[in-house]
Amino acid sequence: MKFDANTIFVNDLDWSLAFEIIVRTLTMFTFILLFLRLSGKKGIRQLSIFEVAIIIGLGSAAGDPMFNPDSAILPAVLVFITILLFYRLITWLASRSERFESILEGDPLYVIEEGVFVLIESSDQTYAKDEFFAEMRQKNIEHVGQIRSAILETNGTVSFFYYADEDVKPGLPILPKMYQQKRIVLAQKGQYACTTCGQVQHLPAGTHTCSRCQQTEWVEAIQTQRIT
Repeated sequence: MKFDANTIFVNDLDWSLAFEIIVRTLTMFTFILLFLRLSGKKGIRQLSIFEVAIIIGLGSAAGDPMFNPDSAILPAVLVFITILLFYRLITWLASRSERFESILEGDPLYVIEEGVFVLIESSDQTYAKDEFFAEMRQKNIEHVGQIRSAILETNGTVSFFYYADEDVKPGLPILPKMYQQKRIVLAQKGQYACTTCGQVQHLPAGTHTCSRCQQTEWVEAIQTQRIT
């Protein structure tokens, strides 16, 4: 098949419409900025599921009028106004009902308590362990025993609460080189952390089952203090 740059980049574009496309794009982009300003948000860090749905709706409403001459701007503005009023209604209801807010946004989820992972049903697990380890490493966390509790917030961020240095427990290391030394058969006795739940046990050589989660994979526990 012959490569035709004109077909790919220009095709049957009527250059007389180029200025109209520019005006439409700037107009719709201005409406997007105005909407976000009227929504009351000061900025965007982590979006909630509801806010992501709002952004997707805005993008769909704004996209066609930017470049499609057959799509008028006024209907898109009507969509924007409807979304804004709906957003205001939902946030008003959420501010007055904790139950409604919980249904809309979900609830914070404890991931770590007392230096071990919280055992939760697989249907409730909304994070991947590798991603969570990466989040911990970005906070200069070396092992799970440094953490008193970790909470997965409804906006996707994680809040960490640390043990004082003198209270740090032996814990599951999360640095890649150390974590990858996990094994089922232990060559010698020592303190080992279960790679699934983080439970630390003093074990002799051989194979063992975690008394907490019944898994069989271990890595040598460490007890270093957190360096900030």
